[in-house]
Amino acid sequence: MRPADPARFATTHWSLVLTAVGSGTPGADEALAELCRSYWYPLFAYLRSRGHGAQDAEDLTQAFFTRLLEKQALQQADPARGRFRSFLLASIKNFAANQHDREVAQKRGGTTLRLSLDLALAERRFEREPSTNETPERIFDRQWAVTLLERVFMALKAEYGGEPRRAQFERLKVYLLGDGPQLPYATTGEDLGMSEGAVKVAVHRLRRRFRDLVRAEIANTVASPEEIDDELRHLWAAVGR
Repeated sequence: MRPADPARFATTHWSLVLTAVGSGTPGADEALAELCRSYWYPLFAYLRSRGHGAQDAEDLTQAFFTRLLEKQALQQADPARGRFRSFLLASIKNFAANQHDREVAQKRGGTTLRLSLDLALAERRFEREPSTNETPERIFDRQWAVTLLERVFMALKAEYGGEPRRAQFERLKVYLLGDGPQLPYATTGEDLGMSEGAVKVAVHRLRRRFRDLVRAEIANTVASPEEIDDELRHLWAAVGR
């Protein structure tokens, strides 16, 4: 495998980020920050479900990522094993339980890559979540899965460009996850001006591309390709599929 371009970092693969951060590769800090921007909400939801108030959860989330981007937390991460999901959950548990680390991180605030997090929006999102008896860890896993799938949907939608392909995507996306009753292909075809056969082909292609993007997104969060299938099973279990 060719090494990642040290100047650009086109990928935010977890194992490459760890290796690059440890060696001081240019662009590694921003690549790590991008991973954190993508997957910070599950940590916030975890803290809220642990009983932290909204303000305390906001402070802890921001302080945690400040510390992470200063690389202190990465000293305990092994690029040869472990998933980004598992690393973040174990790290936030330790961080939230350590009052000294929290106070130091909040006072320091000296990192050059401080994340801009819409924590007010996160609280509104958390308040809309249905009441549940799930453990905080289960809530974290479910929100992680939802976040990953949201990112995939956004990427898939972007591939469809402008109208009328965007309108086609909006009508066909209901066939991706199979939640609830689905319209007959013929009905969708009438609305889109397509034959039933053309709709079947379009849905097949959309599902195939969706699966490819899900695997690609998961690949960004694991240490090796061998872990993708297991993480994929964990993903579907987390969202009840």
